[in-house]
Amino acid sequence: MNHESNKVAYSCPMHPEVIKDKSGMCPECGMNLVPTDVSNTHKKHNEHSERDKHEGHSTNIFKVKFWVSLILSIPIVAYSDIVQKLLDYQAPIFSGSKYLPFFLASIIFFYGGWVFLASAYRELKAKLPGMMTLISLAISVSYFYSVAVVFLGGGETLFWELATLITIMLFGHWLEMRAVSGTQSALKELSKLLPDQAEVIRSGKVEIIPLSELKKEDIVLVKPGGRVPADGIISEGVTEVDESIATGESKPVSKKEGDAVIAGTTNGDGSLKITVAKIGEETFLAGVMRLVAEAQSSKSRLQMLSDRAAYYLTIIAVVTGGITLATWLALADPAFALNRMVAVLVIACPHALGLAIPLVASISTTKAARNGFLVKQRLALEAARNINVVLFDKTGTLTRGEFGIDRIISETSGKEEEVLQYAVSVNSYSEHPLAKAMVREAKIKEIKFLEAKNFQRIPGKGVRADIDNGEVIVGSVSLAEDKGLALTGNLKAEANILAQQGKTVNVVIRNGKVIGVIALADVIREESREAIKTLHEMGVKTAMITGDAEDVAKWVAGELGIDEYFSKVLPEQKSEKVKLLQAKNQKVAMVGDGVNDAPVLTQADLGIAIGAGTNVAIESAGIILVRNDPRDIAKIIRLSQLTYNKMIQNLFWATGYNIIAIPLAAGVLAFKGILLQPALAALFMSLSTVIVAANAMLLRNKKL
Repeated sequence: MNHESNKVAYSCPMHPEVIKDKSGMCPECGMNLVPTDVSNTHKKHNEHSERDKHEGHSTNIFKVKFWVSLILSIPIVAYSDIVQKLLDYQAPIFSGSKYLPFFLASIIFFYGGWVFLASAYRELKAKLPGMMTLISLAISVSYFYSVAVVFLGGGETLFWELATLITIMLFGHWLEMRAVSGTQSALKELSKLLPDQAEVIRSGKVEIIPLSELKKEDIVLVKPGGRVPADGIISEGVTEVDESIATGESKPVSKKEGDAVIAGTTNGDGSLKITVAKIGEETFLAGVMRLVAEAQSSKSRLQMLSDRAAYYLTIIAVVTGGITLATWLALADPAFALNRMVAVLVIACPHALGLAIPLVASISTTKAARNGFLVKQRLALEAARNINVVLFDKTGTLTRGEFGIDRIISETSGKEEEVLQYAVSVNSYSEHPLAKAMVREAKIKEIKFLEAKNFQRIPGKGVRADIDNGEVIVGSVSLAEDKGLALTGNLKAEANILAQQGKTVNVVIRNGKVIGVIALADVIREESREAIKTLHEMGVKTAMITGDAEDVAKWVAGELGIDEYFSKVLPEQKSEKVKLLQAKNQKVAMVGDGVNDAPVLTQADLGIAIGAGTNVAIESAGIILVRNDPRDIAKIIRLSQLTYNKMIQNLFWATGYNIIAIPLAAGVLAFKGILLQPALAALFMSLSTVIVAANAMLLRNKKL
């Protein structure tokens, strides 16, 4: 028995190729998805995919339809009755010229307006009438009424209103679709973290095979600097692995035989043999991909304000139009009754509503880019105004994601530069992140490097070399203890305090004697301090999440004045921390840059990605900080507030005039000789469009 036909699927009225298993919003345009026939829809979707025209097709077709309709609208407006009356202008007359508006308007109606008619049909079929229904009703009544006038006589045509209405709606929807981008490419970016091939040891020989051919219990060889191809256990070798993209841990993690490694992480300067433990859907990376997909599908979305307004306007227009027609049929002739109904439908049509939201969104998106951040999802920017807690990922967001020297302590007072000089002279041969940090600091301070000979790496602990006919060793405290050199006195006390703050302490030994220690830490961005302060001034709380140890998290949070922090958080637990904050009725904005941040970015009410982060985080976020400057988060919230205010104002100007105009169009004051003719109703509607556009433009001058 085939159960496929019993499944319920959802599609977009405007983009039937968009198929979802759950109701929600269309990723192309933000409209409500409606129930649809699964088999037919999937069949059409597959045919569409086979033609390879899915990508970019919807946006481009609206662009073409808009320009064609705009060009054809110009002569229609020139030959309209209202232009002749208001401007005392008479377009050139020639044989058949009176049929020119009819001919051109027919092209616009069937070419430009057909997409709205088809969409309205799907809305009505799903019993979810909305903006498409009202637009279709208005353009249909305007068109067929005008056709009747042309061939039967009896009044003024509405061809110019029909043409401009369709043109404006095409333009508005084109802008709307450009303002929103999908988030599904996040899953594709995750898979790119894995290498394409793996070196496998089989029958004593090294073979290079595609990743898809890996099997459990295979032994893979990972060279220094290479990416781990699969989750597994180290069977041979000692190294340090950069797991920052997977766990958020800023420090390279020491690894030895028996330790687990994660697919997609980067090996340090040691060579490894790894026994494959998990492949395919079982891997950590696949788990992150599933978390992203789940967060995207379960995340609640705000219903578009314009859709709500159009829905109620549809009901009001249809009901009022019907009552008007019935009433005047009983009191006057059919032509007058039809005239009144057409006036009601035209005045209620969302001519300005088509621009009210997307025009503001377009301007705010441009304004955002000029202020250092990119808006990928319009709903994300709209959500920012309600944020009351910002959750930062530590590594690469509040910090630079790279080590820097925090403090140098010399056994002999005043000899700090000498300690650094010996340390960097040895480490100049090393590729270790701690070594690079020391070398970078020495170059800034213009410290001279001494000649080092017989350089050796001490796996997992440090380095050594011969300098000035003596041995210099730089490494961990445990390395010093292995040499029988324990820290004493003030040096020991200071080193213990630094270690408790989560900083990495390196001991510098010369000729068997400790000459000093160097403390290194993930460097806190100076911009982070100002960002936290500004958010607090705005009444927004701050929190931090990290895979680092408690001492590191506590130190960073204390340095920045962060209200709350979560430490030792595994990737699969990050979304749970967001849910924990959301359970307190808090709207959470998450700021991150790593692969491990992808699920939590989509789970949060607002996802913000640091621009220099991995592509997956950027694709999973609604807003991207281009300049890696956390101070821009306050600008996001401010722009969101300004944008929302403009949207509310535009919705009023787009629909508010109907409170007075609809009753006048219906003829409630006809007994006093006051009637709102269809052409005048069209003029008022066009005026509201001008007001909406002008009001939206004012957003450009607002400062963030």
